[in-house]
Amino acid sequence: MPDAMPFSLVVPAREHLASYAAALETGWSPNTLRDVSGDQLASMRNDADAFLQSLVPAPGETIALPDGRVVERLPGCVRWMWDGEFAGSINFRHVPGTEALPEHVLGHIGYAVVPWKRRRGYASRALGMMLAVAREAGMARVEVCCDSENAISRRVIERNGGLLLRRMPNPHREGQTELVFRLPCPEPST
Repeated sequence: MPDAMPFSLVVPAREHLASYAAALETGWSPNTLRDVSGDQLASMRNDADAFLQSLVPAPGETIALPDGRVVERLPGCVRWMWDGEFAGSINFRHVPGTEALPEHVLGHIGYAVVPWKRRRGYASRALGMMLAVAREAGMARVEVCCDSENAISRRVIERNGGLLLRRMPNPHREGQTELVFRLPCPEPST
């Protein structure tokens, strides 16, 4: 991938919605546990501004887990990978004041690249950029997980300094194993 190719993480905004919607219309989902493409398209078409606001966790807001439990949504942020058009999504979530996560949260950072933009290094670049966001939130290190069979995601994590901490059963996918990595968050450049 040439270094001259424009790539950035953008805050989800109206000017990016058409490109994001086009990705959802293909059946791509930013959620790796379940397909939310249809729900997000319906929400976006109903009220685009409310949809964009829903991507920013509000204090006291709850979410339903795949197993039906309702839990408080963690503070964090969503950024869209952008190379002139939508390329993927990455999010950061945390519990302020600690590096620990609730048992139902598999990692601080999650990402998904649209299939037609894969193998361009976007996930690696986005993860590196999001580590800086985590540092700004006071994190010295984060945990990031991937399915044990996902060699590509494992390489993305390891390229960003990830060290394997442990293997564990995936609480959301019976019979699957998750790899849990710890990654350092870089000190800001001066």
